[in-house]
Amino acid sequence: MREEATAFVPGHITGFFSAHPADDPTKSGSRGAGLTLTDGVTVTVEPVSEEASESIVILDGEMIDIEPVETVLETLGVVARIEAESDLPLGAGFGVSGAMALGTALAANRVFECKLSRNELVAVAHGAEIQAGTGLGDVVAQAHGGIPIRLEPGSPQENKLDAIPTRARVEYVSFGELSTADVLAGETEQLTTAGKEALSRVVEEPTLLSFMYASRLFAREAELLTDQVAKTIGDVTDENGQASMAMLGETVFALGTGLSAAGYEPSVCATHPAGALLK
Repeated sequence: MREEATAFVPGHITGFFSAHPADDPTKSGSRGAGLTLTDGVTVTVEPVSEEASESIVILDGEMIDIEPVETVLETLGVVARIEAESDLPLGAGFGVSGAMALGTALAANRVFECKLSRNELVAVAHGAEIQAGTGLGDVVAQAHGGIPIRLEPGSPQENKLDAIPTRARVEYVSFGELSTADVLAGETEQLTTAGKEALSRVVEEPTLLSFMYASRLFAREAELLTDQVAKTIGDVTDENGQASMAMLGETVFALGTGLSAAGYEPSVCATHPAGALLK
């Protein structure tokens, strides 16, 4: 057993998706595409005393309950102290819960010498997100890195991934939270139809411009746009920029200097060249 281990997991912005539920969490998930970010979550795992019966999860200095993290630890059969620092807000469409689940799986595997493969750990974290209803495809995208296209849903043993082979500067502004669980628990037929159309467009032309166009069209057709998000995207478009909504959060992301040119004060990062990794 090691004293501690630390993993970094990139944030992930989903541009569009279609929901594909299944009884088996490893087969459930989404198709779609998104951007992984150099802004992300750093997760440190260390053992607790032998007398401790419960794990402790701390995010940015505050104790917090994050169901996918708890499920990962239970699946691995360990009790630990999880301390995470995030560049990104929770619940705003950046895949923070998925990042914490995946980071916990990777670091706990090393600390407690669980001897699981990378794909097995991704499957554990993905399944934990599915069961919690907090995400459908963030974990597999965050494990992949870059600008992943999720062609088939599920964990690594089930899914099929491709990617847009480029990098980009990314700006984003967040105006608040949206509940992923609430959206996914509702009627998703219209959303899934729009997501399938968007995916077909990007598969036919796997470029950033095609991705951004498909993402904007999806947000509108799936009726997920809030007034503030719609206004901000319009402001960027007026400056000849490319912007869309992060799924699922009241967040707008743009390529290059789109938000800056439109008069906003965005956070700035880039697409992440690789997936989650141990430090």
